[in-house]
Amino acid sequence: MKTIINTPNAPAPIGPYSQAVQANGMLFISGQIPIIPETGEVEVANIEAEAHQVMKNLQAILTAANLEFNAVAKTTILLSSMDLFARVNTVYGSYFTDNFPARETFAVKGLPKNVNVEISMIAIM
Repeated sequence: MKTIINTPNAPAPIGPYSQAVQANGMLFISGQIPIIPETGEVEVANIEAEAHQVMKNLQAILTAANLEFNAVAKTTILLSSMDLFARVNTVYGSYFTDNFPARETFAVKGLPKNVNVEISMIAIM
């Protein structure tokens, strides 16, 4: 049995997927890009602003599931270039105080809406 998690405080899906799915005590959060939920526009000021918007979107979904970042067990970060890694890593790390999740980071050829960062998460309920 699974439960769909959806909140207006994170961007609406731009395809046939859910913001998150809860199943068997786990929360699977779809990859989030730096879309500002209130406007539907992409945050493009700089890579730090993009990364903060992605983390805010993820936080909104965690909150909708009554969770916080300390419940996150695994993340996947997709970047448009590994040259952005250190800057995104600094922003990402600021959202975790300890008990860091497992993670992998990849550079990919392209991301939706030509953004520079996308992050997905798996959390424990």
